Amino acid sequence: MAQRVLLVDDEANIRRMLAALLRAEGYEVHEAENSGSALATAERFPPDVIMLDFLMPPGPDGISTLKELRHRGVDVPVIMMSGKANIADAVRATKLGAFQFLEKPLGPESVLVTIEGAIELYLARAENRALREAVMPRTELVGDSRSLQAVRELIAQVGPTDTRVLITGESGTGKELVAAAIHYASPRQTGPFVTVNCAAIPRDLVESEMFGHERGAFTGATDRRLGRFELASGGTLFLDEVGDLSLEARAKLLRTLETNEVERVGGESTVPVDVRIIAATNHDLTQAVSEGTFRQDLFFRLHVFPVHVPTLRERIEDLPALVEHLATRIRPRKPPRFTQDALELMMTYAWPGNVRELANIIERLTILGGPDIDATRVQQVLPLAMTVVDGGDPVPALLLSRSLTDALDDYERSLIVGAITKASGNVAEAARILQTDRGNLYRRLKRLGITASSVAHSD
Repeated sequence: MAQRVLLVDDEANIRRMLAALLRAEGYEVHEAENSGSALATAERFPPDVIMLDFLMPPGPDGISTLKELRHRGVDVPVIMMSGKANIADAVRATKLGAFQFLEKPLGPESVLVTIEGAIELYLARAENRALREAVMPRTELVGDSRSLQAVRELIAQVGPTDTRVLITGESGTGKELVAAAIHYASPRQTGPFVTVNCAAIPRDLVESEMFGHERGAFTGATDRRLGRFELASGGTLFLDEVGDLSLEARAKLLRTLETNEVERVGGESTVPVDVRIIAATNHDLTQAVSEGTFRQDLFFRLHVFPVHVPTLRERIEDLPALVEHLATRIRPRKPPRFTQDALELMMTYAWPGNVRELANIIERLTILGGPDIDATRVQQVLPLAMTVVDGGDPVPALLLSRSLTDALDDYERSLIVGAITKASGNVAEAARILQTDRGNLYRRLKRLGITASSVAHSD
């Protein structure tokens, strides 16, 4: 596809000369004779680069046009052209983001070289944005409910500080999104954002993962390895499911929080670290402290600024916006349209797995459904609707329209899917939640045609 150039000059002869030169080189060229025409053309045919005359009497000049282009979000390289501009004018244009300043009369070779450099800059910027989006965790909190607005306000308050934050909420509510949003609202945003899922690390490797190890510290330690604290130095360390850390790791974590130093496994000296800590848990740590199962001193170190993330049930009015967002993320070019009856049916479901479960369901519906997804299609994926009553507890609905066997299978399927979602796909953990053994759960999964991998999704 040809790169698109917008020529803006009040002199028709100059536009004609430049257009012929650029078209001969394979560029797609659009012309404008003044500021108003330039703004309209840029909106209708978004350019990859703009050549903009400095003086265009009697209307707005090039500087004013450049300001308005930036104000409208046109962030492409702009090459200023003039036969009468001075150094001060060039400086003003450069401060507004002009790529280059060419003096008239224009030489064909200088024009082509400058255009080529501008295009390279445009492509490099686009690639850089794509890479940043790929490596940066998603931080968009979708919805306008009062409870989510309260979370946004807390993020705005604590983000610019270096205060430790403890994020609480059920599994699947998006605690990591909140942590990332806090990081990118802070002065540390250019530093690393390192995540540790404390529940997913094998107990015998927790200290090595968190604090690093020296060569020969244990069997298999063939090289020195930096821990997550050192990797996050200068940025933020997010300790997800911090309540699942072992007692030994909690003690070492407390020492690190008190001293801002880590000692690698097998090491003989400490290493200073500069890390902001954000922790998260789906456990009630206050109750755990009162029961003696979580250290009070560590809790106070982590629980400086609490942020609670509401369940999807508590902000069910956000569901339509979430559905649209998730469907677009899964199929950006042609996302499916969810009918009103489909959305209304989904809003009667209790969503025990919260937004994580919703993302799973939307992905399934996007794959199975066509351009329009109605209530019938949703009912096939959510065969047992769960209605939220005044007390906030989900109760089964639509049972009377089904046979006892089908209704029981549907209810069992709903319970198992909810447990696996809450356990992030860990069948052993799901079995513990359901208070059954792993072998029994595997047999039930096989009978119901459920696979753990198809259910689990990360925050």
